[in-house]
Amino acid sequence: MGPGLLESVYEEIMYYELTKKDLYVERQKVIPVIWNELKMEVGFRADLIVENKVIIEIKSVESIAPVHSKQLLTYLRLTGLKLGLLINFNDLLIKNGINRIVNNL
Repeated sequence: MGPGLLESVYEEIMYYELTKKDLYVERQKVIPVIWNELKMEVGFRADLIVENKVIIEIKSVESIAPVHSKQLLTYLRLTGLKLGLLINFNDLLIKNGINRIVNNL
């Protein structure tokens, strides 16, 4: 659909397309945060988790900031997952907006 839409639109379309391919996808999956005895049931929400293996974090921003990669890496660490994709749909060429983030690989 090109750049310029809200993240929620891209998320809905990606969810639709991935589930149409019979992939198991969780949307807005709650990621709890535990600190000592404190457990925050809703610490974060991952945009999409595909097949319990890959977290997809969707952005629609002018440019990816270092904090966006750190955010996804934190999600990976908290879930124990190894691979994440940070996708910025506001890039003219989508291939330029895809960043692969790994957790201890």
